[in-house]
Amino acid sequence: MGCKALFIGGIKSGKSKNAEEYTLNLTQEKPIYLATNEFFDEEMKLKIKHHKVQRADRFETIEEPLKLSQIIQTQNKSVLIECVSMWINNMIYHELSEEDMVQEIHKLSTLHVDIVFVMNDVGCSVVDANPLVRKFVDINGRISQLLASTCSNVFHTTAGISVQIK
Repeated sequence: MGCKALFIGGIKSGKSKNAEEYTLNLTQEKPIYLATNEFFDEEMKLKIKHHKVQRADRFETIEEPLKLSQIIQTQNKSVLIECVSMWINNMIYHELSEEDMVQEIHKLSTLHVDIVFVMNDVGCSVVDANPLVRKFVDINGRISQLLASTCSNVFHTTAGISVQIK
């Protein structure tokens, strides 16, 4: 079975950049960058543009907001999934259940390819008054625990520094 690694940290912590470098070090081939973001607004478009510039031509980019395992099971290269939290957001937006998310994570964990996951740590804040935000934070926390349990390497990132915690 391939290597599974999780980079988790706050927004703008440096986890994406560090996960990209980690992924590039896994292989001699150009890895897959599986982008999960959907274009919701101008701010998101700018963020996506920044990520494209950051990774340059070092990755082959595939955009898929929902069906991660369907894409990855056809690959024989290392894959960076950016970002699991945005994927969760997409799943909620498209009215898929948490069980659907759990099943997808289980499928990903059985694939025989190196997968590096990037995920936001959103649970270190106050409890939001908005029920949809609370739902997202709760699911994100449970999925991060599941991912961490299935990954052989887990890194927490703060201020651009990733520390291996598993």
